[in-house]
Amino acid sequence: MKTNHAYSIWPNRSTLAFSMIKTFGTSLFPVLFMILILFSNKSFSQVTNPKNKTNMNILNDKIQDLKFHELPYSYDALEPHFDKLTMEIHYSKHHKAYYDNLMSAMKDNPDSKSLSLIDLMKNISKYPTGVRNNGGGYFNHHLFWNIFSAKPQSLPQGDLKLAIEKEFGSFEDFKKEFETAAKTRFGSGWAWLSVDNNGKLFVSSTPNQDNPYMDIVEKQGIPIVGIDVWEHAYYLKFQNRRPEYVATFWNVIDWKKVEELYKKSK
Repeated sequence: MKTNHAYSIWPNRSTLAFSMIKTFGTSLFPVLFMILILFSNKSFSQVTNPKNKTNMNILNDKIQDLKFHELPYSYDALEPHFDKLTMEIHYSKHHKAYYDNLMSAMKDNPDSKSLSLIDLMKNISKYPTGVRNNGGGYFNHHLFWNIFSAKPQSLPQGDLKLAIEKEFGSFEDFKKEFETAAKTRFGSGWAWLSVDNNGKLFVSSTPNQDNPYMDIVEKQGIPIVGIDVWEHAYYLKFQNRRPEYVATFWNVIDWKKVEELYKKSK
């Protein structure tokens, strides 16, 4: 979990600042004030629900009870592969907007009191496009953040390794198929590794913020790996080089976490 919580940092910095003002005089106040503003904005940009949930657990939460969960690592934890600025903007602006817009879209919906996130996904065709886009965006990004690690297990092991080899021939063959799905997705969307109703793995791609749970996709399943190929996920560092971003993805995905999802899916 992150160590840069706003409530632990702010008092120390403010105490230090006012101590310096007392020592050096009020002429330093404008400079110190600006420093405090910059530091506080950086800290408060990640103030979220501190009780993070893993990918699958939020699916059973009622829509009205959903939280904007804390990023499970600092913004710079995935460097040099994924840069700090892109991570901060992606999480605190784009992901937050999906959450806020979903809450706004569903607040007057009578179903939201009893409807779970997984129920919403599986019946998304019954809801307006705004609910589909923002509900998908909320879940997709939550899964995306939670399969990464600063010190990832770099290769699948155990049952997941065997399943990948059974369905795709080898891990390298799987990577090629997954990368192709990600690189050839026209416009914005996602590529997925999912588990179908028979427990078999498959690779697919969806547009916009759709995901394999939804009843509008070509093939439904339980997603255990997803890569965001919207430009906001990579443009600051990789510009238009989506293939390079997709190749870099393998450096931060934690296969131990993916294996946990695979086991839960069965």
